[in-house]
Amino acid sequence: MIGRLCGTLLHCEPPLLVVDVGGVGYEVEAPMSTFHDLPSTGGKVTLYTHLVVREDAHLLYGFSRDRQRRLFRSLLKVNGVGPRVALAILSGLSDEELLRCLAHEDIARLTRVPGIGRKTAERLIVELRDKVEGVLETGTDAVHPSMAPSDPVTEAVSALIALGYRPQEANRAVNSVSEEGLGSEELIRRALKDLAGLHT
Repeated sequence: MIGRLCGTLLHCEPPLLVVDVGGVGYEVEAPMSTFHDLPSTGGKVTLYTHLVVREDAHLLYGFSRDRQRRLFRSLLKVNGVGPRVALAILSGLSDEELLRCLAHEDIARLTRVPGIGRKTAERLIVELRDKVEGVLETGTDAVHPSMAPSDPVTEAVSALIALGYRPQEANRAVNSVSEEGLGSEELIRRALKDLAGLHT
């Protein structure tokens, strides 16, 4: 199991980044919250990682804080939640916001995360609300100031990428429907409609 990577950031294009460790480039997928914490390309980076082994691939997921990795692992234990959905959740909600949603059974807020329907939100609450309290109490993983929400366009693009669209495709779709004053949810809705039109 690869539990941590310390090296040089070579490439950064959500949701994928590449870290050079001793001359070996590791491809890592990460939530947008981790991308907000990254240095500029060429800078030193430390990621807490989780390796998913499938028959056709070994997939490495990275997080800037161990607490977020633990949340990711907790999410994977929920029926119907795979790595892609878990990344979408951690991209759409801060650590505290996710824990708050679980504690207060805030289904409405959870379902605003792209790809999360009511049934999945209900499963998250039922299966996790009593299991993640210890994560919040960990004092070594204070949230960084850079965890502040990004602008609506960035949030919308990252949400589409988390849903499986290519970065270039997500950027084009969001920018084509972007208007001043629109929130990320409306941008996502319009971009998805635009993308659906392209594939019909």
